[in-house]
Amino acid sequence: MPFRKNMRTCRWLSGLLLVMVMSGCGKEKILLENFDEQTWKGDRKGCKDSRLELSEVILAQKEKLLARNEIDIIAILGKPDENELYKRNEKFYYYYVRPSGECDEGSGESKRLIIRFNAMGLAKEIGTD
Repeated sequence: MPFRKNMRTCRWLSGLLLVMVMSGCGKEKILLENFDEQTWKGDRKGCKDSRLELSEVILAQKEKLLARNEIDIIAILGKPDENELYKRNEKFYYYYVRPSGECDEGSGESKRLIIRFNAMGLAKEIGTD
């Protein structure tokens, strides 16, 4: 009887230890200095023209975003304004930093922040066009 009780306790503790180890393996949340996440997310398609300065903050700290997965990027930048699936399962996320042609005040000279993801879904390149 005592052996069975010890085995149950051992299994329970092993399961608890496994859960603790698995939950501690994730990457920490992305923290960009001087980046206003709410302002960025509130300016869909760049129509309010408030993303330009924030895009410079992102580009200056792009190493914090590289090799992060799509879910991490969406958590901080929100859904992309446009996305594109390319050959070999590469993806491109586009965020307008200057008003797009769809905005009322769109000048036709839009500018986008581009994030390229590799086939594994990790950010590979970040730049503008």
